[in-house]
Amino acid sequence: MSGYVGKDELGQWECASCGIALTFTQVEVRYMGSGYPVDLPVCSKCGQVFIPEQLALTKMAEIERLLEDK
Repeated sequence: MSGYVGKDELGQWECASCGIALTFTQVEVRYMGSGYPVDLPVCSKCGQVFIPEQLALTKMAEIERLLEDK
């Protein structure tokens, strides 16, 4: 899912709190007891994860619907 923010674009993104560049890190996204690993931009200092709007509105929303229908 890291295709939503290209590694070449990542240099443009900084943590709003810490002011340092974000780096791709594998995080576990959890919802309703289910989880899956995703590579997302993360602040290496405070751990804040950046979830791109396109990812939240498409793939994550689809997974949310599937889990709620179970």
